[in-house]
Amino acid sequence: MQRYAYALPAEQELTARPRKIIRLTSFRLILLGFAGLILAGALLLMLPVSVRSGNMVTFSDALFTSVSAVCVTGLVVRDTASFWTPFGQAVLLLLIQIGGLGVVTFAVAIAQMSGRKVSLRQRTTMQEAVSAPQLGGMVPLTGMILRGTLLIEGVGALLLLPVFLPAYGLRGIWAAVFHAVSAFCNAGFDILGTPESPFVSLTGYAADPLLCGTVMLLIITGGLGFLTWEDLRRNGLHIHRYHTQTKVILAAAALLILLPALFFFLTDLRDAPAGTRLLEALFQSVTARTAGFNTVDLTFMRSGSLAVLIVLMLIGGAPGSTAGGMKITTFVILLANMAAVLFHREDAQLFGRRVDRKTIRTASALFGIYLLLFAGGALLISTAEQLPLDECLFETASAIGTVGLSLSLTPTLGAFSRAVLMFLMFFGRVGGLTMFYAAISAGDHRSSHLPVETISVG
Repeated sequence: MQRYAYALPAEQELTARPRKIIRLTSFRLILLGFAGLILAGALLLMLPVSVRSGNMVTFSDALFTSVSAVCVTGLVVRDTASFWTPFGQAVLLLLIQIGGLGVVTFAVAIAQMSGRKVSLRQRTTMQEAVSAPQLGGMVPLTGMILRGTLLIEGVGALLLLPVFLPAYGLRGIWAAVFHAVSAFCNAGFDILGTPESPFVSLTGYAADPLLCGTVMLLIITGGLGFLTWEDLRRNGLHIHRYHTQTKVILAAAALLILLPALFFFLTDLRDAPAGTRLLEALFQSVTARTAGFNTVDLTFMRSGSLAVLIVLMLIGGAPGSTAGGMKITTFVILLANMAAVLFHREDAQLFGRRVDRKTIRTASALFGIYLLLFAGGALLISTAEQLPLDECLFETASAIGTVGLSLSLTPTLGAFSRAVLMFLMFFGRVGGLTMFYAAISAGDHRSSHLPVETISVG
């Protein structure tokens, strides 16, 4: 058989160039996973079966609610209990559960249960999703996360049953399960509102120690991070064996609960008896990082207390947890670096260990990014809606920290301001570095060392 060879014309040879292939890095997979889940959730919420009779849902409302659920934030434009049917609430709960665990963690868990082998790429993506320091042990860690989550949420639901069963009958079972999952995932969604009293959160249970205590424990457990769980499981009460990161998270979390609670108790919430005041102060301190439930009307809190809440919302929870925000470790590393500068130390130190300078640079960059987006978002909303800047700052801190606390501002906002909040929620849940690394192509960014120049600061 005779073969023929075909050649491109000279012009085509000159113009033909290899196509640029977009690689789906771990960061891009995480980003696309969350985005796909949000879109699927919005479409499900637009189904007639998701909305109670007499209500009309727009794509804007469905999309905002889906973003808030997947990003475990809790900011809502429609009251969850009175607007969505049990089916719609179940969709929200599924979105909260997947968003809390992480899309990648959930996908790897499903692969494990179906008997499929977890690929190296899935393990790498899982490592990025939970902020693990090394690739080894990702599959056992995934199993531990799934089992631990189901166990903790199940125990939480059982503890909440005595609260909800007498008040709601059989519907109390659903309420117990919904709030246990929402609390552990630091989501802040509730199903206690009515058409006459929407957006009530847990204000009717401010003096109930069982409900408040259970919800606080679920929030704290979910916000400590999966790697902290693993460290505690392995080493028990042998504190000296804990990783430095675990010690930082536990110590900082304790201080960030107790000190703000003491501030709230001494300066605010004066109308309630001492016992209730203490419970309210503790609850608001815990929920601000980053759960979104509230037992008091935040619009009646003093400006100083609201400022403290904003700081707590921006700090957030631990890396690799169900919580969002800038993260406790970022905040502590910045403080350690500040102390090193003030006391003329060469390196930042934590628990007898030196903090890597690359980590300090990353923490400083994250802090700057979160601060710019938090303030810039508030400025945009304030300008667009003609609203006081301080109220807008509270909403944007709640969004970027994936908290869900609100001064009743979010339901009144227009389409542009909602878009700003949705971006902030997505940024806060996916993570600033993930979004930037997903947008910037990997490559060799090394450069020669430039001459050093001294610039005065301070």
